Amino acid sequence: MTEIRLYMFDGGITHLPLRNFTFGKGGGGEMITTPTPYFVITHPRGNAIIDGGNPPEVAVDAAKHWGPITEMSTPVMRPEQALLPSLERVGIDPASIRWVVQTHLHLDHTGAVAVIDRLPNAEVLVTRTEHEFAHAPDPLARISYVLADYAKPGVPWALLEDAEDGYDVYGDGTLIGWRSPGHSPGHMSFEVNLPSGETYLLCGDAANARDHWDNGALPGFMVSASDTARSLSRLKRLAWRRDAIVVTGHDPGLWDEFKRAPEFYS
Repeated sequence: MTEIRLYMFDGGITHLPLRNFTFGKGGGGEMITTPTPYFVITHPRGNAIIDGGNPPEVAVDAAKHWGPITEMSTPVMRPEQALLPSLERVGIDPASIRWVVQTHLHLDHTGAVAVIDRLPNAEVLVTRTEHEFAHAPDPLARISYVLADYAKPGVPWALLEDAEDGYDVYGDGTLIGWRSPGHSPGHMSFEVNLPSGETYLLCGDAANARDHWDNGALPGFMVSASDTARSLSRLKRLAWRRDAIVVTGHDPGLWDEFKRAPEFYS
């Protein structure tokens, strides 16, 4: 029987202005280099990918695939850091993937849905709010979405309604999705409860960095500052009740503290 495990994958880095990462900072033109993590949970009822990092095209020609955003945010990624070669490296069969669960659909989180045709048994779980916004984003948010990754025929969407907050993906408490809007309208964060008794709270971009989590600093990009602040407060309550290990979305220092695949947590 498949063991329940949490794998953390390194999907490359992005160089971007600090002002785009933390609100109110970087006025002097400072830059920051951030990681692009993604996650896989193995489970007896089928495995789950959380986001999947960057699509494989980013390793070949990022500017062509991402478009104008690369004029200020430069991704650096090797082909082997994409989802499919990473699964192969740790011995996970793409056919074993039952779920692709999305924190949101920004361009650095769509690596799995971009190759959904290679994941023959997977459904893509995302909030209806995020799905609808991502297919017709507001002009100011449009730069962060690459519709080619997901606005295409044959994607087996499973859309969560607002009333399904706290959605238990497997029905056993292993993987629970919590609404955490602000960075994007339909953002979710994920609670992972492992057999060891450890809980990991994968914040996604609801809290990009330790500075956001510890000090309440706002991310540099968000569709709603008030929703972002409320979601952070909520996630802190959720983390406290399980004494969770918090994994913020793109913090370079914090990311270095975790084990990377092929090592895992169980």
